[in-house]
Amino acid sequence: MWSYRKRIDQDLVRWREAGWVTPEGETAIRQDLEKGVRTLGLANALAILSAVLIGFAVMSFVAANWQTMPRILRLSLMLAALWGSYGLAGLLARRGMTGFANAAILLGVGIFGGSIMLISQMYHMHGNPADAVLLWAGGALLAGVMLRSNPSLAFAMVLVIYWGVSEALRLEKVFWPFLIPWALISAAYYWQRWRPGLHLSGLALAGFVISLGYRLNDGHAHGLVVAAGLAVMAAAIAGERLQPDRPALWSGALNYGLVIALAGLWALQFFEEPALDVFILLAVLALALLIAAIFWGLRSGNRGALWLGYVGFSVEILAIYGKTIGTLLNTSLFFLVAGLIVSGLAAVAYRLHARGEPQPATP
Repeated sequence: MWSYRKRIDQDLVRWREAGWVTPEGETAIRQDLEKGVRTLGLANALAILSAVLIGFAVMSFVAANWQTMPRILRLSLMLAALWGSYGLAGLLARRGMTGFANAAILLGVGIFGGSIMLISQMYHMHGNPADAVLLWAGGALLAGVMLRSNPSLAFAMVLVIYWGVSEALRLEKVFWPFLIPWALISAAYYWQRWRPGLHLSGLALAGFVISLGYRLNDGHAHGLVVAAGLAVMAAAIAGERLQPDRPALWSGALNYGLVIALAGLWALQFFEEPALDVFILLAVLALALLIAAIFWGLRSGNRGALWLGYVGFSVEILAIYGKTIGTLLNTSLFFLVAGLIVSGLAAVAYRLHARGEPQPATP
């Protein structure tokens, strides 16, 4: 739906400029499209929520009567509920009710996860609970790929993130196997051309890279995180110049690299307890990076980088003030110097803009 909206927006502008659609007709089309999106979007969202609730209801009912049922009846009920959900999804998909079909698939995935827990309890299986979550994620991934269900794939990524965090906390070290299911699910997102899923993959990977700073080198590897973030940003800028036909890919990569680099700089400033001169140097680097992100966002039209720069600059300034509140003289001096530098950059930017504007013709 979102890709259709973007395409129709571009087509409407082109059709209006070509004279094929009147401005009144364009307005009517947009209003009708917006009305359909609101209604259908609400219906699909409610269907997804109902699938979650029904899934919990089924699992709760079976669990409440679990001990009184024969084993064959237990297995039969779980299998019937599982395949019944997928059969309903196929029926809904044939009728063009894609959102409701995705809800039925998600219901089946939920029943599959509950079945794993109940069967392990029935046969007194002992082991690492996180392994059951990984198996559940594998079922969600398989359902998402076989049935082309984006919500199922999103749920698979959520389960994998939970699995990876649980194992990292249990082992108290970097859990590198997380990258294997992450890569498989990310490949499925790319195969289905689902942009929100790719953003979810980017967030998951960014979180993993940021966590390396707290796991490697006895928890003091934040400089490595900063370097990794800057490398991603540099690769994104280079990729945009080499292959400009993929702007969404490069802008997203740059934004995630910016988040990684800022997280590393934040840890170096406020968790490592550096000396005051080192702290000031790190703060200057962070502010310079944020100003560069704002500049790049304005220059390239990357709104994500622009807003990350604005929000990050504000948060950094507030954090610096809170960190140095005990030394008001140093605080005021820092803000004065930073303000003068930014003012100078603003003046330079204005001069460059003025030079780039076409001069009015003299009579």
